[in-house]
Amino acid sequence: MEFFLDPAMWVGLLTLIILEIVLGIDNLVFIAILADKLPPSQRDKARILGLSLALIMRLGLLFAISWLVTLTQPLITIFDHSFSGRDLILLGGGLFLLYKAVSELHEKIEGKPEVKVSNNVVYAGFAAVVAQIVVLDAVFSLDSVITAIGMVDDIRIMMIAMVVAMVVMLIASKPLTAFVNRHPTVVILCLSFLLLIGISLIAEGFGFHIPKGYIYSGIGVAIAIEAFNQFGKRNAAKHESKIPLRHRTADSILKMMGGRVETDDNSQLKAQETFADEERYMIGGVLTLAERSVASIMTPRGQISWVDLDDSPEEIREKVLSVPHSLFPVCRGSMDKVISIVRAKELLDVLDDEAELKALIKRHRPIYIFEKMKVIDAINTLRTSKGSLVLVTDEFGNVQGLISPLDVFEAIAGEFPDADEQLDLIKIDEHTWRASGMLDVYQLELELGMLDLVEEDAGYISVSGLILDKMQGVVDVGSELVYQNVVFKVTEMEGNRIKTVMISR
Repeated sequence: MEFFLDPAMWVGLLTLIILEIVLGIDNLVFIAILADKLPPSQRDKARILGLSLALIMRLGLLFAISWLVTLTQPLITIFDHSFSGRDLILLGGGLFLLYKAVSELHEKIEGKPEVKVSNNVVYAGFAAVVAQIVVLDAVFSLDSVITAIGMVDDIRIMMIAMVVAMVVMLIASKPLTAFVNRHPTVVILCLSFLLLIGISLIAEGFGFHIPKGYIYSGIGVAIAIEAFNQFGKRNAAKHESKIPLRHRTADSILKMMGGRVETDDNSQLKAQETFADEERYMIGGVLTLAERSVASIMTPRGQISWVDLDDSPEEIREKVLSVPHSLFPVCRGSMDKVISIVRAKELLDVLDDEAELKALIKRHRPIYIFEKMKVIDAINTLRTSKGSLVLVTDEFGNVQGLISPLDVFEAIAGEFPDADEQLDLIKIDEHTWRASGMLDVYQLELELGMLDLVEEDAGYISVSGLILDKMQGVVDVGSELVYQNVVFKVTEMEGNRIKTVMISR
């Protein structure tokens, strides 16, 4: 029972199991290469048989070498220093581990490519392959056995570690090999352990005893540091995967396009920096099209200029001439009864001729799309509309807005307001903007160079929607929201609607 209660025993056992597994990886690789020469139906059988023979070979060598290290009678004397059979075996084993570790480290550092076996091979006989596996087992078992003898003093721990390591490799040979291939630093770390153990064996051979606790402590600290390193890499990859693909792609494209500025001319430097900002804005805008809904770029229903056929020709003419738009939805009574989309010039020409007006309306039927459709999917519909407006409806068929090719272009390059429109976002200084409550949040993201103003499955598409969502609808003039290190301050309201917002970083 005392054997199982000794903490040093458990530390040595766990460390030795890890080392035995890593040292067995090269055995796994060569067994896999040899097994590939067999028909597919025999490969798993050969792999299991090869690993089983490796275990038997290691246990046999363990017993033999463990007995040899008990030979403490002096055999030879060199420079007044006597060496027993045990000393010679420890010296030979230490030198072997040093050679093994240094050669493997050299190969890893040089980065030599592995030689792959061609798939176009003639299948070998099962007995011949197994015989080759046995020979390789004898060679590849030496380092693991010598490592076990250098790590611990109790043969029971050595045997348990070898059996456990082999069982693990039998059960998880493929994922284990993949793990080691994915984490080359683990292999480098274990090879450095071999260096440490080899040096300790050489010291033992010369009569200098190094307490195992010193070796365990060094190995333990190294393993802990590597564990932290692996956790850090995994968490970094996890957080990077949360960044939207569009932004990661934009950064990658800009890195390929960009270059270092080698000029001392401040004006040229400033111009180049401005050009880079425009590139970033436009690339980000293009990449957002695949995730933005049509509702985020459409002209809202309340801002649509439309013609009511129930009005008199004079009223229609006055409305058309009062705004600079070239296309108008033609409705009967309300926006939910759109019967045509016509050009202002054509409409004005036929206003006084009822027959011509009816013919014009029949020639241009409205096109509808759903408000939750992605912008990238709506581009083909806009293309087939031949420059006309496309109406956006909700699930009940009610018109919520309209889009045109210009709206898609503005989503990429920024606003191009008409004569009767104001910019939704005006930059006041380097850290402050004045924005309309209807400002598209995606456009604000592009302007601020941010990634996370729009949450996944967010129920808002405008700045006012964002403020109302985060403040649970309780908003008044002067209300402030701090979100993602951006301050939103409501400066003007129109009834219950947020009209103007000051934004600062």
